[in-house]
Amino acid sequence: MTKKLAAEFIGTFTLVLLGCGSAVLAGFGVIGQDGIAWAFGLAIVAMAYGIGPVSGCHINPAVSFGAWTAGRMPTGEMLGYWIAQCLGAIVGAGVLFLIASGAPDYSLADGLGQNGYGLRDAVTNQGSPGDYSLMSGAIFEVVATFIFVVVILGVTQRSAAPQFAGLAIGLTLTAIHIVGIQVTGVSVNPARSLGPAIWVGLPALMQLWLFIAAPMLGAGLAGWAFRVRLLTADEG
Repeated sequence: MTKKLAAEFIGTFTLVLLGCGSAVLAGFGVIGQDGIAWAFGLAIVAMAYGIGPVSGCHINPAVSFGAWTAGRMPTGEMLGYWIAQCLGAIVGAGVLFLIASGAPDYSLADGLGQNGYGLRDAVTNQGSPGDYSLMSGAIFEVVATFIFVVVILGVTQRSAAPQFAGLAIGLTLTAIHIVGIQVTGVSVNPARSLGPAIWVGLPALMQLWLFIAAPMLGAGLAGWAFRVRLLTADEG
């Protein structure tokens, strides 16, 4: 269990540092929205093959919740994963803040790649990158997380080809980011949202609830679909 928790910590740390780091350190003016999307996707691919054999590379409380709902994970292990994932995200965002602070024109008000909804505030930089409403953000996060977790649970079932699982999961996350960055900045991962919000402070923390509730709902629906064998491949 210690190895699994260490792997989840390192994996989530890496996802936040590289994914959010692509937005903060390079951003739209250098690599653009597609570049940010690929950074998140490639981080997942790397960690899937790097720590997947140890912990399954959930690196996302919603994924762990989906696995638990599907009956693939005991409650105690899920809770341990949640703690490791959230700590990894917070430390990853903290390291990103230390790196970004080395630039003379960077301020924490510029953000750490936190998620948001509604009209973007010019002072705090909090809100949707494209000024999308709460309703739009909620629908996107539920549906995108549902799709993401369906792919994860689908490619990791016994009849699937495990050697391609990491690639399929990473490409799915890339596509989700290409579509959704302008809506919420894309969470589909409560830990990824928590890490930057902790450092940015109150404006981001006030909107954090959506990026916990919506991904958990989407993941729960995906897990349920596998638990009732709606999306489980027939074997034998």
